[in-house]
Amino acid sequence: MIDNTYNNNNNNNNNLHKNARADHVSFWANQAKNNLSWFTPWSKTLDWQLPFARWFVDGEINASYNALDVHTNDKTAIIWEGEDGTSQTISYSELLVSVKKFANVLLSLDVKKGDRVTLYLPMIPELVVAMLACARIGATHNVIFSGFSAPSVRDRIVDCQSKIVITADVGFRRKKIIELKSIIDKAVDRLDFVKHVVVLYRTDANVTTTSAKDVSWHDLIKDASDVCDAIPVESNHPLFILYTSGTTGKPKGVLHGTGGYLTHVTSTFKWAFGILDSDVFFCTADIGWVTGHSYVVYAPLIHGATIVMYEGAPDYPDISQTWKMIEKYGITILYTAPTLLRMLMGAGNDVPESFNLSSLRLLGSVGEPINPEVWRWYHDIIGKSRCPVIDTWWQTETGGIMISALPGIQTIPLKPGSGTFPIPGVNMDVVDKDGTPVEANTKGYLIIRDPWPGMLLTLWENDEKYNKSYWSRYRNCYYSGDYAKKDSDGYLWLLGRADDVINVAGHRIGTAEIESCLVEHSDVAESAVCSVPDDLRGEEIRAFVVPRSEFSDEFSLLRDDLLQKVRDDISSIAVPSKIYFVSKLPKTRSGKIMRRLIKSIVSKSPIGDLSTLDDRNAVTEMQNAVDLDHK
Repeated sequence: MIDNTYNNNNNNNNNLHKNARADHVSFWANQAKNNLSWFTPWSKTLDWQLPFARWFVDGEINASYNALDVHTNDKTAIIWEGEDGTSQTISYSELLVSVKKFANVLLSLDVKKGDRVTLYLPMIPELVVAMLACARIGATHNVIFSGFSAPSVRDRIVDCQSKIVITADVGFRRKKIIELKSIIDKAVDRLDFVKHVVVLYRTDANVTTTSAKDVSWHDLIKDASDVCDAIPVESNHPLFILYTSGTTGKPKGVLHGTGGYLTHVTSTFKWAFGILDSDVFFCTADIGWVTGHSYVVYAPLIHGATIVMYEGAPDYPDISQTWKMIEKYGITILYTAPTLLRMLMGAGNDVPESFNLSSLRLLGSVGEPINPEVWRWYHDIIGKSRCPVIDTWWQTETGGIMISALPGIQTIPLKPGSGTFPIPGVNMDVVDKDGTPVEANTKGYLIIRDPWPGMLLTLWENDEKYNKSYWSRYRNCYYSGDYAKKDSDGYLWLLGRADDVINVAGHRIGTAEIESCLVEHSDVAESAVCSVPDDLRGEEIRAFVVPRSEFSDEFSLLRDDLLQKVRDDISSIAVPSKIYFVSKLPKTRSGKIMRRLIKSIVSKSPIGDLSTLDDRNAVTEMQNAVDLDHK
């Protein structure tokens, strides 16, 4: 347990938990009133018709207004840096003008309240502009991560029947040019319901105009008026659709409203980060994912924070890029993924210690459970044992943070690897397969018992699947799909997806548990575990391991150490039948390990779509390791 937390003199707010337990509906009503500007007050705080929750019914609000119009100063809103080192600083007043102009562009293209607009853009300020312009006129934005292939983009455009698509001619990644417009051309081919494709030209190269649908962002915006009032929308008006990309099957269109979602993300941003006017906030997530929506765009801007955006890969042009940016811009809060931290940790301590990271005051983790070894490295080496590390758990479906230490409102001891407790106003439990709460230190299923403001409205055009996916397993409860446990102090520990389980001779073992065990070894930076069919035991375990940069011993010795460690720490059942040593793991451009791909490589099955893969050399190296083992 680490008795080290950030205290910003807001400890009088510790009674938030008490108030929330007494009446969570009134509690959230107070948060909505205190954190947001409303055009019209609501008539009913919560209309709960299981499984559909409608928050702040009849209340009128606008997300763009709350993010921009309430800030009338020239404070910096966005610091943007490209992969080539070029940068741009945009003030709140400048951002407001750009958003108003582009909102008028959308209106000129006949975009109406409730229409869907697809955004397929890289991590550039214009993506923020387009999102807020949609929100300003009541259009529902559908942001698609700019690494998806044409078929994946097409599926999402077709599903939401998007009237307008906004893209760029190109994006840049590791000095490579990503032909975004060419991908969109294939994606919208023969889709008559797509009326216009707005193209932001970033290069002087000629980009083919494929049809009369193509229009230039620059041509449209140069003469657009900068007068555009925000349109009030009812609290439950759809703000955005965000598609989850499962390993198989059709993506699910998670639909989030406006008032409830904004209440949740602004509250959690304040509680978790204790945001100060002087803060420079860097969330490394791509805006194409929900973390980017909630904690790059909406929550920080509504609080008037200065955010940092980076278009490039976190380890390009070299492994020190993240630390360079912290030193260069005086970043005070870093919110990133454990996968990135493991990669950076693998490069050794000399790299971060060669930079001045003294501006940091708080560190955050998001995206997956962070193992204790990485937590301690983050705390000790990056934060110099003075910055609290908050491990946050939440999902695309929950909208915002659900489990986290909250330095902005409370001081509690931190436990490396634990998310600590649910946020105020959220009622969670860990239960067995029958829905009975489990005893302390027993693995179970994480559920949520009551509605919360950030929860999804439904799945786009699929209420039945929404009910079946999240509300049918446990009576009157939301099923998260994650394993968790509570320790004897009530702290929550996330143990990975319940469906990421290997069944060895009837024993169910979570991949996250094995991976965490392997990474605890002092010579290991990262690991990924999967299974392959086995005639005798059902499945057998395979592991890929990335040694730390300073490792110089024999791989055979490290392999023996790791096998013994898993045997000692977990069970002989969990011992991998094969360990492959590689220099990198295949990851998406947002830093998530592509586990589907790893399993395909091991089983020698088709690896499928690689459009979201960050570095194809990782695949080649893995394939070579497996092939060599088979010889």
